[in-house]
Amino acid sequence: MNIIFMGPPGAGKGTQAERIVDEFKVPHISTGDAFRLAMKQGTPLGVEAKKYVDQGLLVPDEITIGIVRERLSQPDCDTGFLLDGFPRTISQAEALDQIASELNKKIDHVINLSVDRNLLLARLTGRRICKSCGATYHILFNPPAQELVCDKCSGELYQRSDDTEEKVGTRLDEYINKTAPLLEYYRNQGILREVNGEQEINTVTAQISSLLRGLA
Repeated sequence: MNIIFMGPPGAGKGTQAERIVDEFKVPHISTGDAFRLAMKQGTPLGVEAKKYVDQGLLVPDEITIGIVRERLSQPDCDTGFLLDGFPRTISQAEALDQIASELNKKIDHVINLSVDRNLLLARLTGRRICKSCGATYHILFNPPAQELVCDKCSGELYQRSDDTEEKVGTRLDEYINKTAPLLEYYRNQGILREVNGEQEINTVTAQISSLLRGLA
């Protein structure tokens, strides 16, 4: 089963992806993870991507698409995958369709998590992340047992510099302008599945699982 997760920043894609890949036994692939793997393996595209990453620049589309192609070609994707953070534009979606065709695969489901803008602002500005293990918490919805201390590894928690209200608002606007048109693209293909991401986490997981199993 080949799945794409969509939704604005703070919609809960990462949380739900962890649960779904565990249930369906497919790899969770984010562009960031794919970049890191390609750079670690020293592939030609990984070397090119590193030049941009090291300078803090956006990696060009052609390199990003090539790295996604490399990642989806690996054996652990033979039985399926879950893409998170790609595609972000119509041109990337069209490239992904071409990649899937070349690999004799197809996208089965696009899960879109919809969440009200004000709730997204509250979620993102309250987020805290562990410096050591990367675990995510929230000062309101999922606080650590001890303030600013990770429950898992006792590492220090911090707020990302782009989690301020002003910067979060900018990210949401960018998502709406650039990524939201993809919803129509996949709706026209008949594979878009809408899920209310404002519900309790376990409820969202159950709905996604049911959709993927064809029970809803």
